[in-house]
Amino acid sequence: MKVHVVDYGVGNLHSILRALEAVGGEGGLSASAAEIRSADRVILPGVGAYGHCAEELRNAGLTEPVLEFARSGRPLLGICVGMQLLFDEGFEFGRHRGLGLIAGSVTSIPPSDDAGQRKVPNIGWRPLQQTRLTRGWEGSVLDGLTSGLSSAYFVHSFNCAPEAEEVRLADVDYGGFRVCAAVRRDNVTGLQCHPERSGSVGLSIMANFLR
Repeated sequence: MKVHVVDYGVGNLHSILRALEAVGGEGGLSASAAEIRSADRVILPGVGAYGHCAEELRNAGLTEPVLEFARSGRPLLGICVGMQLLFDEGFEFGRHRGLGLIAGSVTSIPPSDDAGQRKVPNIGWRPLQQTRLTRGWEGSVLDGLTSGLSSAYFVHSFNCAPEAEEVRLADVDYGGFRVCAAVRRDNVTGLQCHPERSGSVGLSIMANFLR
């Protein structure tokens, strides 16, 4: 099975490839619209600022191919800012348009609120938790993980806020603030964490994506 990692100059590309190879996948970087359209699975990475990533994806001519792939029903996985780009818009250094595959927006994590004070960015290992509407993780990329015990590595300052609660696959608690850790809408999945930096939990996630 060929997994294409979208190469638009942004993201931990080679770390993702190594994680795929570690679980028996055949990964390859691709900046080709034709390859992305014909792939079995696609991973959209991303690090840095939302607007910069969205602009670089457009400049590379890969926004529409990624959208076409998503509409085909084949599995698409967004990682970190790649997950954020799945949403309608982001508000990091201005207002920027995303891919619109999941209704909602991306806004900053509050450094403090009624729930408490917290440092921003959110950096470190956090236990993944099922949401109040999640009925288990079977059949998702989190299949086999244990809510509240399986931890993944995060580094981000902005948080996805989906309009529909049912697309939230997992959350993490960050100083009393509910961070959206994973989303799923049909064939489109997003992870705020970095599976390629999350040890055995991350490898389990990548293996599930291949399956």
